[in-house]
Amino acid sequence: MALRLVADFDLQKDVLPGLLAKGAVPAVAGARGGGVGILENYDSLRVLNIERNGNIIYTYKDDKGNVFFGLYDCQTRQNEHLYTFETDFQVVSCSVNSERTLLAVSLVQATKEGRRNEHQPESKCLTLLVEIHPVNNVKVLKAVDSCIWVQFLYPHVESHPLSENHLLLISEEKYIEQFHIQVTQEDGDKVVIKKSGHLPRDRVAEDFVWAQWDMLEQRLYYIDLKNSRTILKCIQFNADENFTLMFEASLDISLKDSGFKLVNFGCDYLQDQEKFSKHLSLCVFTNKTGSLCVCYSPKFDSGEQITYSVFYFHKGHSKTFTAALGSADSHVTKGITFLNLDCYVAVYLPGHFFHLLNIQHPDLICHSLFLTGKNEMIDMLPHSPLRSLSGSLVLDWNSGKLYRALLNQSYLLQLLWNTPLDCERMAVLHCVLSCGRDSRFLEAQIIQWISENISACHSFDLIQEFIIASSYWSICPETSNVDKLLPYSSVLTWNTVHSFKGYWEKLNYNLEYVKYAKPDLHYNNSVIRKEWNNLISEEKTGTRRSTAYVRNILDNAMKVISNLEARSLEPRLTPLFQEEDNHQRLLVGLMVSELKDHLLRHLQGVEKKKIEQMVLDYISKLLDLICCILEASWRKHNLHPWVLHFDRHGSAAEFAVFHLMTRILEATNSLFLPLPPGFHTLHMVLGVHCLPLHNLLHYIDNGVLLLTETAVTRLVKDLDNTERNEKLKFSIIARLPPLIGQKISRLWDHPMSSNIISRNHVKQLLQNYKKQPRDSMTDKSSFSVEFLPLNYFIDILTDIESSNQALYAFEGHDNVDAKFVGEAALKHTTMLLGL
Repeated sequence: MALRLVADFDLQKDVLPGLLAKGAVPAVAGARGGGVGILENYDSLRVLNIERNGNIIYTYKDDKGNVFFGLYDCQTRQNEHLYTFETDFQVVSCSVNSERTLLAVSLVQATKEGRRNEHQPESKCLTLLVEIHPVNNVKVLKAVDSCIWVQFLYPHVESHPLSENHLLLISEEKYIEQFHIQVTQEDGDKVVIKKSGHLPRDRVAEDFVWAQWDMLEQRLYYIDLKNSRTILKCIQFNADENFTLMFEASLDISLKDSGFKLVNFGCDYLQDQEKFSKHLSLCVFTNKTGSLCVCYSPKFDSGEQITYSVFYFHKGHSKTFTAALGSADSHVTKGITFLNLDCYVAVYLPGHFFHLLNIQHPDLICHSLFLTGKNEMIDMLPHSPLRSLSGSLVLDWNSGKLYRALLNQSYLLQLLWNTPLDCERMAVLHCVLSCGRDSRFLEAQIIQWISENISACHSFDLIQEFIIASSYWSICPETSNVDKLLPYSSVLTWNTVHSFKGYWEKLNYNLEYVKYAKPDLHYNNSVIRKEWNNLISEEKTGTRRSTAYVRNILDNAMKVISNLEARSLEPRLTPLFQEEDNHQRLLVGLMVSELKDHLLRHLQGVEKKKIEQMVLDYISKLLDLICCILEASWRKHNLHPWVLHFDRHGSAAEFAVFHLMTRILEATNSLFLPLPPGFHTLHMVLGVHCLPLHNLLHYIDNGVLLLTETAVTRLVKDLDNTERNEKLKFSIIARLPPLIGQKISRLWDHPMSSNIISRNHVKQLLQNYKKQPRDSMTDKSSFSVEFLPLNYFIDILTDIESSNQALYAFEGHDNVDAKFVGEAALKHTTMLLGL
């Protein structure tokens, strides 16, 4: 199953054994200890509420009908008895303040069946405030016919006891009040309510039809109906008595006949579970990145399909999904459950489907995962209603189990191997990377999958998507708003729509979204393409702008490489980072400068030093992922460092690595991403090993293989002068830029090399030559053969050399002159004629 539920708390394991071990429970009214009351009815043990600090309030009854309240401390994992009522009540709601000195509880009279008697007018709901440190006074806050729910506010700062507590009362009559309760200490540490006769109160909300409590962030969401419009409002409660209306927004849904519903105000055991399954589902989810989603499924009666919507407030649009329910005998016995999984929202319909929605990037449907499978869904998740709390906590009210919902990495990796659909591969890839746990292991598993399925995907580039996505998820948790500035996918649009046997009919029409008027702020490394090309051109022509500018770029690259080497856990097998490779270092350095400027412009509230480190980490991650992909293939095929020598033939293993490197190059070129220094040299060496000469030259001419100075130097030195090698060397050297070609040619003692040197020398001499009148043909040089055109040409070169000796001196090669050119020409001609 794609979802894994890890139990943080279980009533049957964390509470019940302790009660049974005692053999007796407190039974004296209000007492925290003593008395005898045997717990016989285990079904009466149930969870009532979970407070902001994680403490869990539960209740149970003894054989005499006495009602007990206990608290499970999530830090100490100990249980504490809070209070006991001798009267047989049905508990509606309960909450305790952060200091555990006050207990608020809402009770109704119970019938013999243990349920609220809704038909007797004298059946009142009592809302009580109890002093429990120690047990003392009990104050009646409300005594009404409608139900009341209670919830203490928890301040964000709990460093010292508060002199004033704040309690929310939520009424079935559709209003919410806040009580301000001042406390004081008497007789040592005895805490009592101050001025209990009159407690100040504020009206927080009224005329609402739905409300949800966010215990972690201390926020109240509620909906009221105005002029036939559904208005969602959010109130933020502060550490003091103040509360602020943060926003109100219109929802395109109808709640006119939906009745009254509360979410996360404790467990509502008075609600009929059968009605619950047919009732509408509505909840608000937030996460630490600033996302806010409203998930809604209308009341379901019967039919062949079910509809649900997700409103992405942080993105400014919504999506509505319609799913077929399969065969006629496939009926819905449970309602839709929405679960908050941080960067994802899970939509779960038992026995039918499980849908993971990427809320960070809802614009691409291929980043969301839709799974079907009746048996799988029924067997892996609880059948009882689940309630998603703040964060990733999930509570099964019926069993009293509190879970932490996590994406199941093992299942997702298995699905990655088995699914035949590109859209699912894309979604699973992002799901796995977003998990954030043991990223090295996950990346290694994904790399292994990529190496086995390099050509499996036709809709997107596997390597490209992995590099971009993994780099993004490695930085994203550190700083909010980065998702708006860094690329998160190589895919810009997704046009393929698949049919899942009746699911998602007319999917394109249901997935339209609002496009922003703002410009796209995601960083694109292509912005440095022009500047990088200019720097390379300057290098080829021997001209260069300010050395300080270039030095700064190379210093940036050095910082990235140092940062990368510091993060490496073990020595690399592949021979990378063993040469300067100025072209790639310039690309890395330019990316550092441009990305840093981009983040500084748009990332507000983050100090410059942190942004600089973020940039180094991001680019280091890009390079490291490429190294890891190559390392995995290198290790798999058991290659050794001596593959860098040219005087050997390529094996099947080398060809496999060469093919992978070609795919890596293709992936990075389209995004204009840098490669680790030494990549092109290794790629070139493997190309010489594995490709016939005509294919090799074709790869070079089309830019697939790049001729680095290191690779060509090693080729000239390693290969002897057989006919095949001479042809290879000449073809390679002829394709080099002039400056590098001259340098390499000097290393090859061969007529062909002399020919290349001579050509470059003649080109340099004649590039500004202007023909002038000559008096007569005089032998001004010692070179003379019975071939007048050559003699004439050598005489011209000699004149130029003698008149411009300082200007045309061949740097580092003083013995290259007109005579050398003549001799080289004769040798080359003799070789061509076979003489």
